[in-house]
Amino acid sequence: MVGFDTRVRLRRAARPVDAVYGGLADVGRHVTFYGRTVASLPYAAVRYRKHVLTQIGEVSFGNRSLLSGGGTVGIVFAMSLAAAMMLGVETHRGLELIGMSTLSGMLSAIANTRELAPVVVAIALAAKVGTGFTAQLGAMRISDEIDALDSMAVRSIPFLAGTRVLAAMVCVLPIFMIGLLASYLSTRLVIVLFNGASAGTYDYFFHLALSPVDLVYAAVKAIVFAAVVALVHCAYGYFASGGPAGVGQAAGRALRTAILAIGVLDVLMTFALWGLVPTVPGMGV
Repeated sequence: MVGFDTRVRLRRAARPVDAVYGGLADVGRHVTFYGRTVASLPYAAVRYRKHVLTQIGEVSFGNRSLLSGGGTVGIVFAMSLAAAMMLGVETHRGLELIGMSTLSGMLSAIANTRELAPVVVAIALAAKVGTGFTAQLGAMRISDEIDALDSMAVRSIPFLAGTRVLAAMVCVLPIFMIGLLASYLSTRLVIVLFNGASAGTYDYFFHLALSPVDLVYAAVKAIVFAAVVALVHCAYGYFASGGPAGVGQAAGRALRTAILAIGVLDVLMTFALWGLVPTVPGMGV
């Protein structure tokens, strides 16, 4: 017979192993969910197209959930204004120290387009739309609505997750363009109006450095970020447990995971799209 003290020691010693095993099981469950959701996107677009349109209305224009409290567009616009304003201040100050403040327009075009606007939009989607996805699916999970869908032969992953991923990918483009416009206006306002830089010089270097390819690549980044945000938040909501408190914890974990994924993907996609040594086509460098 194994004594009580020995069993307690064995259980304590097994806790790290159980934690590692549980973490790996969660990773595998989420990766499987991501794969099944991505594979179900064509089916969801055809079979549940009305539900996709409903989700677009909930996360994009024309719905009170968007417009109340600022909404996604308002949040993206405000965040882009604030972030681009600080970018303009620090860009002008840094270039002024080395006597190259005339290149502020070039850095504004590059930094806002390639990095700032896609990341701001992705973070706003995670905070505004993604947490809503987690709460909705988590509430359905703890109330057994997802199990009810499966029992009625309704494929829950395409119906719940696939439609939301498609809606996020469709809606992110107009929201991204609004955020990008706000970034351009805010940076120009700070550099030209507040710091007294030449408007003509700023506009010349801005248009010289801005290329259509950069805009396309930035839109691709925004779409990928939106898909990742929707996938992560839907997965945490789909597998939520522990009642209302568990849904709240799932929303927090989903937000942390989404922001971390955005940061990692931003670096990888920047290197993949613009190379390790970026170039500015209009300036020949």
